[in-house]
Amino acid sequence: MKAVTVEDLVKRFSMEVLTGATQLHRTISKTSVHRPGLEFVGYFDFFSQSHLQVLGRKEITYLHTLTEEERNERIGNIVKYHPPCFVVTRNQEGLKYLMKYCEEEGIPLLRTAQPTTKFIELVDVFLTKSMAQEIAVHGVCVNVSGIGILLRGKSGVGKSETAHTLIRRGHRLVADDIVVLKKISPETLLGTHNGKTKEFLALRSIGLINVSRLYGRKAFQDETRIVLDIELTKWQDNALNNELELTPKFSDYMDIKIPHIEIQLQPGRDVAGLVEAAANNWYLRQQGYSAAEDFMKRLQEE
Repeated sequence: MKAVTVEDLVKRFSMEVLTGATQLHRTISKTSVHRPGLEFVGYFDFFSQSHLQVLGRKEITYLHTLTEEERNERIGNIVKYHPPCFVVTRNQEGLKYLMKYCEEEGIPLLRTAQPTTKFIELVDVFLTKSMAQEIAVHGVCVNVSGIGILLRGKSGVGKSETAHTLIRRGHRLVADDIVVLKKISPETLLGTHNGKTKEFLALRSIGLINVSRLYGRKAFQDETRIVLDIELTKWQDNALNNELELTPKFSDYMDIKIPHIEIQLQPGRDVAGLVEAAANNWYLRQQGYSAAEDFMKRLQEE
């Protein structure tokens, strides 16, 4: 199981470290945050001790209303479970009593200026992506008119050249050569780069190009949801190349099924245009329209 360190969190959200600066190596192993509520009144049956603990205005205001003896009991009961860290939102003040207990137990206490709800939304997304199951595949990932596409095929078949043509037509590169696929949910597959290849596209006979420098910032984006798997293959004369494809085909990535299309290459074919057509056709299917089904219906009506 992947985990995120408290230090990763501090760096990502530029948070202030109030206590526990030597304990930032502690790990967060759950993908959602927890706001203590019932725990302040002594109910711990379902306390999420492995989760990041967020203290918003509601929680801090409540603690301020307690007597010193009550605070000692309520806070002391929570910190003894040793959660990864506490985060106080909205830059709230008056935290000496909280700092005291966190220092004694070696728990990082962090503070951010973000509003509570906004911070929780951002952290949930960050943790989900950081801890997602992932694999790396050979291919190219592009975003065509807002639709994430994985281009696959044997080395030298023309994946990067196709991506280059798409970029020149206003679409975006996500990753070239090595595509990192992340399983964000049982139905959602995210495509991104591995960091090292960010913005780079390798073209045979030309070499590496930086698409952002060459075509502007709009030519690249960090990630996209993968909804189409397109395989580029060499042309086969005896293959049926105009089938109606009434029965869709799928590729399986970490138990997520992605619609699969094979495009056979031949000199003169506008492969980038075919990829655009496939993306637009997928979009129409999501709207409930199928050209193949419409055509078959017309034949039956005849």
